Amino acid sequence: MQTNIPEIVEEVTAAFMRYERALVSNDLAVLDDCFWNDPKVLRYGLAENLYGFEEIAGFRAGRPTIDMNRELTRVVITTFGRDFATANCEYRRTASGRPGRQSQTWARLPEGWKVVAAHVSWFEPPK
Repeated sequence: MQTNIPEIVEEVTAAFMRYERALVSNDLAVLDDCFWNDPKVLRYGLAENLYGFEEIAGFRAGRPTIDMNRELTRVVITTFGRDFATANCEYRRTASGRPGRQSQTWARLPEGWKVVAAHVSWFEPPK
């Protein structure tokens, strides 16, 4: 299996950046569209474990939108063949300065690239 085929990396990067723009602007329609609409999708968040598309969409619709802007400090996208990829990033919240990290597993489905699993966590660097 070939990793990081340039045009596939470009496709996944575009999907990841679409998600990022939607995240900081709280564009719920695009955020929902980025995730696999299936009961098997999951998202582990900062304080919640969400199983299935309905739980993820419901969480997003009800969450506070404070300190949403963030700076990506490192992004690593790795593709495996033409239909599977991981996207990992480190970020810093603009208002609070709090660092975090995010991991996403992307799959090319008939409807396009979708997040099929995700994890978000804060990061407290060693002092």
